Amino acid sequence: MMLLEVIATNVKDAIDAEKYGANRIELVTGIKEGGLTPSYATIKNVIQNVSIPVHVMIRPHSRSFIYDTYDKEVILNDISICKELGAAGIVFGALTEENTIDEEFLKSVTNHVRGMNFTFHRAIDDSKNIVEAIKTLMQYPEITHVLTSGGMTSAIDGKEVIKNMVELTNESNIKILAGSGLTIENVSDFVDFTTVREIHFGSGVRKNNSSIEGIDSNSMARLLSQLS
Repeated sequence: MMLLEVIATNVKDAIDAEKYGANRIELVTGIKEGGLTPSYATIKNVIQNVSIPVHVMIRPHSRSFIYDTYDKEVILNDISICKELGAAGIVFGALTEENTIDEEFLKSVTNHVRGMNFTFHRAIDDSKNIVEAIKTLMQYPEITHVLTSGGMTSAIDGKEVIKNMVELTNESNIKILAGSGLTIENVSDFVDFTTVREIHFGSGVRKNNSSIEGIDSNSMARLLSQLS
């Protein structure tokens, strides 16, 4: 069974994503910046209007995945509020100045996310050694998913690495969630090659393949037929 996660940026997106067959929502604002934390009212209203799980992006700015003391306080508060609002999970990642996993802060985050899903996002694609990074993340049982394009701009170009990541995590708590650059036309071959069981779509299921347009019912139907 393939799981399809679709990016939503507002309540209508989320309702449409569920209606057209998504299994889970990644809720963000600032989609053109790679996703930022949405407003609390947006989080609350999305959760109230859909029945599928909602994973909320926790990212205070798009400068980098390196966070200072002030950022970290905001991040932990955002996670607590998402938990209060009933989000099924959070989407978060942090790196050190050396582009390794920021384990010191990760420990604080994992303490806050207990009882929720935790996707470590594409910060891993900016790490200096993606295989070492995934091995580090496997040491944290609170992490349920890793969203990745295999260290490349497109998951298609990173498919060899993603296949390796799937094999590495097969017996672990982590599910590999592949995203970026997947299309209705290439997803079937990609899934067959990597054996990934969860995929992530944004602009690929929107009108005119535009990140700022709404979710397209025809694109969703065509995608689901490729995944069945």
